[in-house]
Amino acid sequence: MIELLFVACLSTAPDQCEERSMIFTDATPMACMMGAQPQLAKWAATHPAFRVAGWKCQQVRTAEKEA
Repeated sequence: MIELLFVACLSTAPDQCEERSMIFTDATPMACMMGAQPQLAKWAATHPAFRVAGWKCQQVRTAEKEA
């Protein structure tokens, strides 16, 4: 599984940020990198109070998710 991990900050308070993620079960790391911007644009369109400050693709660490 691949995780698109991104930081979303409030547009009105740019110092108030939080980590968000999207999990893809059928994607490769390269597919995540290539498809990240359209996915983030779609997310931003449905969350107008936030702006995406940064992002990365990584393997999901199942041990961390289960804890």
